[in-house]
Amino acid sequence: MDLNTIKTRTENIKNEMMKRAEGLLKEAGEARDKAEDALKAITEQGRQVLLNLAEDKPMALIDLAAQQKRIEGGVKKSFDRIMAHGHYIMGPEVAELEKQLSEYVGVKNTISCSSGTDALSLALMAMGVKAGDAVFTSAFTFFATAETIALVGATPIFVDVDPVTFNMDIDKLEEAVKETKKNTKLNLKAIVTVSLFGLVMDYDAVRKVADKYGMKVIEDAAQSFGASHNGRKSGTFGDVGCTSFFPAKPLGCYGDGGAVFTDDDELAAVMRSLRVHGQGTDKYDNVRIGLNARIDTVQAGILLEKLKIFDDEMERRQQVAAIYAEGLKEYVDVPQIPEGYVSAFAQYTIKLRNGERERLTGFLKASGIPTAVYYRAPLPLLGAFKYLGLKAEDYPVSVALSQSVLSIPMHPYLDDKDFARIFKAFESFYKG
Repeated sequence: MDLNTIKTRTENIKNEMMKRAEGLLKEAGEARDKAEDALKAITEQGRQVLLNLAEDKPMALIDLAAQQKRIEGGVKKSFDRIMAHGHYIMGPEVAELEKQLSEYVGVKNTISCSSGTDALSLALMAMGVKAGDAVFTSAFTFFATAETIALVGATPIFVDVDPVTFNMDIDKLEEAVKETKKNTKLNLKAIVTVSLFGLVMDYDAVRKVADKYGMKVIEDAAQSFGASHNGRKSGTFGDVGCTSFFPAKPLGCYGDGGAVFTDDDELAAVMRSLRVHGQGTDKYDNVRIGLNARIDTVQAGILLEKLKIFDDEMERRQQVAAIYAEGLKEYVDVPQIPEGYVSAFAQYTIKLRNGERERLTGFLKASGIPTAVYYRAPLPLLGAFKYLGLKAEDYPVSVALSQSVLSIPMHPYLDDKDFARIFKAFESFYKG
């Protein structure tokens, strides 16, 4: 075989190998492209699965878990500090909490206690409310407001509410006072107002009625800590203000807790005594019948951590309420906040127009959106107050509200996806 022939064959083999290499590279590229496409498809499927899981996950009516993540470090440090000093009852955190609450609310005296219910009891007992006294209060609120009146032996006189604010109707309040004065032998003792769902009522009007008939005013601010009217904070509008730190409240601990607020030093001294079994100079010098109504140190420490973020959370509640109002006003009656008022929005309670509550509640539940009804019956119609012999027709607004109100998720940690999901559900329900 001559040299030229060898060169030709070598060149042919070389070209064939180059073609095979190019083919293999092409196949490898195509395989890579297919692998990348498959990976993208898997990634997109996974992302969609995660989105679907997030969408299917029920949201919280009040998201304490999200808040806890935010303050977890501070709460753990507080707990460790309390474990170290060991003062579990009336420890230094309690005094510090009372100091900061007084500064925040704007009162001389804050007396912390074991619950919002005990706060009301302390106020009523310190004022000497007893059997034979009439105490006027809202027909549409939580049971504890009137329960504490009955517990001290007084007679609760229920007043129907305003259909827009859900707070006591001031005209009906004075009507009830006049009727009680004319038709009973009860002593006109006090008015217990309720700042329902976080909105304080017109306390200038309340005070006029109270002063006219010589009565004290107790503000039940269990749902309205942080609310205000013309810059004045809830808790300061009565002779005594009472609030609750139940976990679901705007400012809540991880158990039960409460507080009373007053500028009256004498009342404050009596309530401090009543809080600890009616103690005098010390806890073994009992000068009156009292309660065991102290907040524990651990809860005080938790509240101190929550106070650090409270203003930020209050601002966010206003934003959430504004978003809701714009997105839901087409379908339901949204809360109306009068000029000069700031609501704490303990709940976001809408009023339905056409008796659709049960159907809507079921529809929202199926969409993973929780709801609650506050409240299903006016207080005068509850079995506990059957002895008063009251009739539904005397409380038409409260009865109507009990059949039409619905509370939906309200907390500072709702996000755009939550709103989109809620608005989509309402649109689907009302527009099909």
